[in-house]
Amino acid sequence: MSLVDVSDVSAALFILGIVFLLLIFGLLSFGILRMFQQKFRTGWFCFGGAVVSFGVFMYILNEWFL
Repeated sequence: MSLVDVSDVSAALFILGIVFLLLIFGLLSFGILRMFQQKFRTGWFCFGGAVVSFGVFMYILNEWFL
């Protein structure tokens, strides 16, 4: 195993990644919770929000950082 050099990762990219990871996985887990609570409409909206958030995240990455 070797060490990975992360010195090239900017603070903005790191913060953006953390925020979007928390948003996407938070919405996914909230959607699963709502499905178990038999609130299907809210659950599907949360899943849709996670998909939209992922799309926005990919767009921002492609426009600003790549």
